[in-house]
Amino acid sequence: MINNYVFRKVKNRLFFVLCLACVVIAVIPLLSILYEVVSRGAPFLSLQFLTNDALHGGIGPAIQGTLILIGLTSLIGIPVGILSGVYLAEFGDNKYASFLRAINDVLTEFPSIVVGITAYSVVVIGLIGSYSPIAGAVALSIMLVPIVARTTDESLKLVPNSVREASLALGIRKWKTTLRIVVPAAKSGVITGILLATARIAGETAPILLTILGSNYFFQGFRSPMDALPLRIFRDARWDNPRVQAEAWGVALILILIVLSLNIGVRLAARGRFKR
Repeated sequence: MINNYVFRKVKNRLFFVLCLACVVIAVIPLLSILYEVVSRGAPFLSLQFLTNDALHGGIGPAIQGTLILIGLTSLIGIPVGILSGVYLAEFGDNKYASFLRAINDVLTEFPSIVVGITAYSVVVIGLIGSYSPIAGAVALSIMLVPIVARTTDESLKLVPNSVREASLALGIRKWKTTLRIVVPAAKSGVITGILLATARIAGETAPILLTILGSNYFFQGFRSPMDALPLRIFRDARWDNPRVQAEAWGVALILILIVLSLNIGVRLAARGRFKR
């Protein structure tokens, strides 16, 4: 009996050490990237660098363009993704649900360059006729929707059926039960999916390279080319000038800080800390 207890204790300790080792292995590359970006990018941070246009050595248009793209993409993609996930989880008990889930999984793994070419062919050439933030938002929405839909679907499935049955037993219609009880119960998982999707689209380069083109000026309209941080990093890194290449690290640091700020802000809002 004692030997069995000691053996189980050793196995438990060994498993803990292995898990800890895996965490360390996963964190080391992340910390090394953060250290490299912060150490090289921090010296370039200044008010002029953040607010001036590209012609005066700043990245103001790129910051503005990234925020506009995230906002437009969220307006287009998040409602579609959430409603798609709700349908698959709550009303997807028909023969089309498995097919839709398969299509959603395929879209999740779609190469970003293919999404960019598709948006370029359909939106830039076919519908609008010019590079524009709308074309970029459409391209990024194609990448955002399947992620949000998948996480919403899985989050709603984790809500116990007893919650639904209790609501239905009170005479509440199914759609009201879904929107007012089931979705709020799965709020944390849905928000996590939105954060994952937003973090991914914020750093995508290929789709916006083919849809918004880039610009040295601040926002000129919804039918004009626009700058963005991933585009600025891509262009600066390709220059032969060492100083311009070094500035790309500063742009990368700003992009990381924007994504981090969005994540923290949404998390705080989800916990109700912004309620009066």
